[in-house]
Amino acid sequence: MQTVLLTYRGQEVAVLDVESRWVPNKVAEAKACYGSTSLEHPAVHMVATERGRWYLGGRVTGLELPKRVFPCQTPQQVRASLPEQTHVVAFQCRNPIHRAHYELFMRALEAPNVEASGVVLDDDIPGIVRYSTYEVLQREVANPRVRWAYLPYSMHMAGPREAIQHMIIRKNYGCTHFIIGRDMAGCKSSLTGEDFYGPYDAQEFAKQHAAELGMQTVPSLNVVFTEEKGYITADLAEAEKLRVKKLSGTKFRQMLRSGEHIPEWFAFESVVRVLREAQRQQQNA
Repeated sequence: MQTVLLTYRGQEVAVLDVESRWVPNKVAEAKACYGSTSLEHPAVHMVATERGRWYLGGRVTGLELPKRVFPCQTPQQVRASLPEQTHVVAFQCRNPIHRAHYELFMRALEAPNVEASGVVLDDDIPGIVRYSTYEVLQREVANPRVRWAYLPYSMHMAGPREAIQHMIIRKNYGCTHFIIGRDMAGCKSSLTGEDFYGPYDAQEFAKQHAAELGMQTVPSLNVVFTEEKGYITADLAEAEKLRVKKLSGTKFRQMLRSGEHIPEWFAFESVVRVLREAQRQQQNA
């Protein structure tokens, strides 16, 4: 039996006892995982061009946890920190949390029998920058019902199947409910810009398999900011004919770069300060 040492950025983290070795059918893999074989899908492109010719299988024995630029608790550590006999709602966010995100997951706490919300965050922009925004926000909101856990995970943009994977991961962290947003883990063609998945495919697929996974899904509410009542659901704003204020992500990034004032109804001031400092450091590098 062949043994392979597994490393992460030069650190020896595990040993693999190779029990099988094969040339994968990457076309079948892509279709099964992502529902597409098109190279216009970012994850299909990754499988086709970045993964090696051979796949290995076997028993993995861990040596030590990977060292990261910010602390990541293990699932066991997170579970131990949660109150017993309590429903825990997980909310995933790949980007810094803004006001609408916070309003969304706080509303999930109002559901019957839900007493704690776990904000589990994964990796899209540089991890250390997002970590810093979460740390200042955690201090700012100081909400004892909200727990923060950092998940070292790279999105595959696999749509419905990725929603299932996230539910399995969150269950391992002790969560009982999972918020699934519109177009979760969705992506567009790199050529045409067309969506690979429908906006509610992930929600429906997760709902179908929730009982099997032992998790409950929580649909993501569409919350908007109104001049009259602040944040409320979009359907209520429309019914009452309230004035809705909007700020696109593109416009937000432009304002961030130009130093324009960003309204507090859209973003937390503490988060904006961290993002601007990171941007300044990048420009001066």
